[in-house]
Amino acid sequence: MKIGFIGLGIMGKPMSKNLIKAGYSLVVLDHHAENEAELNALGATTAETPKALAGQSDVIITMLPNSPNVQEALLGENGVIHGARHGAIVIDMSSIAPLASREMHAELAKKNIALLDAPVSGGEPKAIDGTLSVMVGGDKALFDKCYDIMKSMASSVVHTGEIGAGNVTKLANQVIVALNIAAMSEALTLATKAGVSPELVYQAIRGGLAGSTVLDAKAPMVLDRNFKPGFRIDLHIKDLMNALDTSHEIGAQLPLTAAVMEMMQALRSDGLGKADHSALACYYEKLTNVEVAR
Repeated sequence: MKIGFIGLGIMGKPMSKNLIKAGYSLVVLDHHAENEAELNALGATTAETPKALAGQSDVIITMLPNSPNVQEALLGENGVIHGARHGAIVIDMSSIAPLASREMHAELAKKNIALLDAPVSGGEPKAIDGTLSVMVGGDKALFDKCYDIMKSMASSVVHTGEIGAGNVTKLANQVIVALNIAAMSEALTLATKAGVSPELVYQAIRGGLAGSTVLDAKAPMVLDRNFKPGFRIDLHIKDLMNALDTSHEIGAQLPLTAAVMEMMQALRSDGLGKADHSALACYYEKLTNVEVAR
């Protein structure tokens, strides 16, 4: 089976490497030639356009920043839709708006091209070690057919419903992650301001009810002042915008999400849009004039 992979960024590059490790043959496409060259060294070939890539592939995976990027790759002038074989399968593993997934599914279906929306969670570390969580929307039989491909990049692959359900699930995930990081930042700032070691507070609470995967991933980054992006604030803003837009479409109120969105927007204004989302701590540090560190 030949897999086409579009998007070799922070997440896409290690994901594609894990597909090669699993024995799949890959053709790749990225805006950065150095990323393509890194995959070429592992045996992948390259294509000039999504259309050309699709013509060589049984399954096409996209891992791109947002809805417009995926729409261009799939439906644009040189998009997948113009080169894919009848019966080809697209697995969009980007985190985008659910409505966009449904619209692209309808357009691709006109050319007998199937689509799963399959966003991932876990960030760069889990992309590297192949333990991502994948939440998938689309036809269940198609999900079953593609399960092994997705499982080669993940420890958890769950079918959550019809097309668009994967991205609804991812939006829920991103709301929880954002609110967890904000709560962690608020708590560690409180400890620091009160004169108690934030590192000892973290060690004391991580085994209790306040403990979480988010806490263990992000508290050490804040304490080490390491805001190298595993997941950029700019991208989390995009996800929260999609969550809020979706909430407005369906009449669901997300007041805590809206509050954290404003914090992230403030950090972007301060020049931290490309920092890891653990830099939410910096918002609280600016308010309280302290630094959370070991």
